[in-house]
Amino acid sequence: MSSIQKSKLTLVTAVYWILLSYMLAALLWWFIALEKQNQLITSIRLNELKHDDPRYYQDALNIESAEHRKTIQFISEGSTFLVLILVGAVFVFRATRRQIKLSQQQQNFMMAVTHELKTPIAIAQLNLETLQKRQLDEEKRQKLISNTLQEANRLNTLCNNILFAAQLDAGAYKTSKQDINFTDLIEGCIDSFKTRFPSRQIIEKIGESIYTIGEPLLLQMLVNNLIDNANKYAAKETPITVSLHQNNNQIEFSVADLGEGLADDEKKKIFEKFYRVGEENTRKTKGTGLGLYLCKKISEGHNARIFVANNQPQGSIFNVIFKT
Repeated sequence: MSSIQKSKLTLVTAVYWILLSYMLAALLWWFIALEKQNQLITSIRLNELKHDDPRYYQDALNIESAEHRKTIQFISEGSTFLVLILVGAVFVFRATRRQIKLSQQQQNFMMAVTHELKTPIAIAQLNLETLQKRQLDEEKRQKLISNTLQEANRLNTLCNNILFAAQLDAGAYKTSKQDINFTDLIEGCIDSFKTRFPSRQIIEKIGESIYTIGEPLLLQMLVNNLIDNANKYAAKETPITVSLHQNNNQIEFSVADLGEGLADDEKKKIFEKFYRVGEENTRKTKGTGLGLYLCKKISEGHNARIFVANNQPQGSIFNVIFKT
């Protein structure tokens, strides 16, 4: 979190405690004032009684009983107000903190998106200018064209992620599920990945002819995002293992890497929208914080559960369990 956002959070916290202290003090003052008034009224009513009246003791008991009932009433009403104030204060405080953090995450997202867009655009522009201005041999020409297509695919993936996230938030995305060959879909994603990153080793443990009900575009996005995530956070010389197998009434898909792994308190947070591990100022890994969020949403839309576990000797395993 930036220093500006920390200052805002500190100011909000200070104002929150000042207002809460004021309300609690006002509530306490209200109770003391009413109780004093109650005691004063009781004293006046007792002084008005005549000691020689046969009903003196009974009337005195009635007056004291009324005082006691009033005290209980003040305590009950005060306790109710106190609970309502505390519940409301906690809700407002948590909502405000959440809004400030969300604002920071959105700002980080915009910065990340800008960077993610500028990089492939700059590379594609440079490649096209090179092709336009220079006479290259066929091998170099094809290499530049291939590199430009990779950057275009990268842009397309980024745009799809942003568009789909926006449609999910607006509730405007309509799925069209069908019976698909999950094996072929995953192998196609792996082949595409190998074309973009030929130096990265992919270990395939894919079961044959495994079918599921789903939307091909979304499942393809799920697979690509998990493989891309492993590629970002694992050292280039380490392999990525992609597995798919069917066990009784469920299909298990997983992507394992040998990166640094995740702390236990991060394993649920990483599926939140815009959330990224580490400090924004020191983070070196590219990304927008949407990939794993979309993976979770896609999994939920396909009656599946996604979670992350520790890999051995290090790294992470992202598992998606589909119920069939």
